[in-house]
Amino acid sequence: MDRHDVTKKIISAKVAKKMRWADIAEKIGQSKEWTTAAMLGQMTLDAKQAAVAKELFGLTDEETAWLQIVPYKGSLPTAVPTDPLIYRWYEIVNVYGATIKELIHEEFGDGIMSAIDFSMDIQREADPKGDRVQVVLSGKFLPYKSY
Repeated sequence: MDRHDVTKKIISAKVAKKMRWADIAEKIGQSKEWTTAAMLGQMTLDAKQAAVAKELFGLTDEETAWLQIVPYKGSLPTAVPTDPLIYRWYEIVNVYGATIKELIHEEFGDGIMSAIDFSMDIQREADPKGDRVQVVLSGKFLPYKSY
């Protein structure tokens, strides 16, 4: 057994019980974005969060322990994603990545946006021409230091 097996069991239980990520997140006590990443094997749960997940998904003690181990991060099976929705993110970075980089450097200087000290919010935005996906990413700026 490994973390991938636990992820499969969590997804299977979610589908069988007709749960929504937002409802799971409320019980875990975190945002839907963080909770979804955690349940998909990308974050580490503390003991209290893992106990809630155990109850929600019918996990064994061993499966629950896997939720509390720091995971190997990165969930894409290929370098270029094949899933159409994920591919669009890849396309956004290909088209706008240099622009994003240039504007961040112009505003903040030489450094990076943290993906560790980071938050994300995904919402539906009603629009008469068709609903839109609103994604807000917020990461701490980390300047490169001189030494």
